[in-house]
Amino acid sequence: MRRILLSLMWRLTRPFLFMLNAERAHRLVMSTLSAAPRLHGFFIRILVGPPRRFSPIMVGGLRLAGPVGLAAGLDKDGEAVSFWPALGFGFIEMGTVTCHAQEGNPGPRLFRLKPEGALINRMGFNNEGAAALAERLAAIRAAGRWPNIPVGANIGKSKITPLENAIDDYLESVRVLAPVVDYFTVNVSSPNTPGLRKLQEAEPLHALLSAVVAAAKELPVLVKFSPDLDDSALSGAVKVAITSGCSGIIATNTTCSRPLTTGRLDETGGMSGAPLWPLSRARLQLILDEANGAIPVIGAGGIRTAAQAQELLDAGCAAVQLYTGLIFEGPGLIHQINDGLKPTE
Repeated sequence: MRRILLSLMWRLTRPFLFMLNAERAHRLVMSTLSAAPRLHGFFIRILVGPPRRFSPIMVGGLRLAGPVGLAAGLDKDGEAVSFWPALGFGFIEMGTVTCHAQEGNPGPRLFRLKPEGALINRMGFNNEGAAALAERLAAIRAAGRWPNIPVGANIGKSKITPLENAIDDYLESVRVLAPVVDYFTVNVSSPNTPGLRKLQEAEPLHALLSAVVAAAKELPVLVKFSPDLDDSALSGAVKVAITSGCSGIIATNTTCSRPLTTGRLDETGGMSGAPLWPLSRARLQLILDEANGAIPVIGAGGIRTAAQAQELLDAGCAAVQLYTGLIFEGPGLIHQINDGLKPTE
């Protein structure tokens, strides 16, 4: 009954949010949550009850509280870290954050495709910078408000940093954030920073990942790949992730293609959401086959149902992440997915 009430509240609220442009609605929600994240979490728990309890899931040295995680992009600057566990997430990922604060690309830069349940974004890693995120997270830790689930930082290259200096840029973010996060994800697959995807090529990828793994020391390092790599490049990238000592792979990021869509085909940027699912699912299968159990794989890309999440877990994914599905389905989605999953061993 309580979850029916939350669903009804979302159905009443969503039309008003969707009257705003996508980025303005996002900022409205984030500013509201950041003002009192624990209070909002308390109300969510009243409405839906406590999150389902799973047996601990070990992924690359991380102890996940559940198999569904928050993907990077929703909470870039760690504004609502204390809130997300109330939705049922087993782990959360901040960012993408860069060494240097940056405004990102000119707007408009975030678009909804309502009938398709998709987003197109060309945000360009807009964020307050690694130092500001570290300061905020340190304050949350010091105040005793740190979540009881792993919190990761998704790190990317600053736009002002030349590609040949990318490693130093990533390493500075690692240095600043290592004392306050539980893991890192290396983002080399966003389509919205010029030249970034070149870092997925074997030689620069190995150099970058090896350096980040060494700098992160005991903290797990994951890497996030694009669904737009061809089979050979993607297989090679998986091999590099393994040989460079990464703790896991996240796949996939957004796509520059426009699968199964009918709207805003002229908008550049990365597409996420429901239309990405068939493409991401196929790329994930290739990654799982290439990894062959040598490295954990976290599935992402178009997930919005328990059946999809379970399909990836049954295929061999250690866990899953989502973001866009939450925008269209509302705050009860993670509880719905968790409730629909098989018990973990």
